[in-house]
Amino acid sequence: MKAAALLLAGSMALAACASDEKGSSGSSGESGGDLKIGIAYDTGGRGDKSFNDSAYAGVQAAIDEHGGKLTELSPNSDASNRAELLTQLADQGYNPIIAVGFGYSEVIGDVAKQYPDVTFAQVDGAVADAGSPDNLTGLIFAANEGSFLGGVAAALKTTTDHIGYVGAVQTPLLQSFEAGYVAGAQAVKPDIRIDRQYISPAGDFSGFNDPAKGKIIAQGMYDGGADIIYAAAGGSTVGVFQAAAAANKRAIGVDSDQYKTVGDPALQAVIMTSVLKRVDNAVQAFVDDDVAGKVEGGKDVVNDLSTEGVGLATSGGFIDDIQSQIDDYKQQIIDGKITVPTTP
Repeated sequence: MKAAALLLAGSMALAACASDEKGSSGSSGESGGDLKIGIAYDTGGRGDKSFNDSAYAGVQAAIDEHGGKLTELSPNSDASNRAELLTQLADQGYNPIIAVGFGYSEVIGDVAKQYPDVTFAQVDGAVADAGSPDNLTGLIFAANEGSFLGGVAAALKTTTDHIGYVGAVQTPLLQSFEAGYVAGAQAVKPDIRIDRQYISPAGDFSGFNDPAKGKIIAQGMYDGGADIIYAAAGGSTVGVFQAAAAANKRAIGVDSDQYKTVGDPALQAVIMTSVLKRVDNAVQAFVDDDVAGKVEGGKDVVNDLSTEGVGLATSGGFIDDIQSQIDDYKQQIIDGKITVPTTP
């Protein structure tokens, strides 16, 4: 009975660190083997049809190949328990542990140093920003390059020469999305008008999971004359899609091919393209390397246009007629003829 009570208490402690959203905690994908992977998600958890879901897909693909077990945890409402999530996973014997999002940069370095025998990876987090622990790998994406192509597509498709950008939270990472998008649009049409607004200010991560506010902001831009809006807003992006559908305008998704993930034909019809960050590929490759003993900690792995780590989705066929022009700009970036800015 004592053993059962201890087991129950341990299970409850682990679950307490997860969000209440369905599918945000627990185990899945068990198929034998000794591999135990832990994911600590970004705000909103799995089910955002974007960033977190892409990380999950990468881990699940690795488990399908290698076997093993996955446990997923999500932060609380103000994301103040990120360190506790990583600590819980390490204490429970999960290795490797993958932290999803730049928000973990403030805590993952200290946790990694406390567990030197555990391999950590952080999506969108540079090793140097976490204090350079030698058991951490940074999975970095040149989102500014993919966003540049999104800006090119928007400028080529707009009929009003007026477009918009909605970001989740005003942080350097999401400002790099903005910078790339603006630069791409202006490369095509130097005088194009570009509205820009963030759902929440720096330090307030609620902008990743507030589709209602995303919808209101997008409605204002559409009412003001914008006909295409790029939403780099995590779980809030669906609100921009809803505003686009109501206004009979267009939107650009982010991270995943959201034409495929949104699950609503009315919203699919307005998703012109999505700026892809192949988090799934990067995470799967990291796990594959870990299984093979090839992970070299203390380094960043950069995923950019040259590695197909970022790009544009073509689902729906809405940008087929401008694909050659997009490809031309893509090659100029790869060849170094165009340097994409990272700050607005």
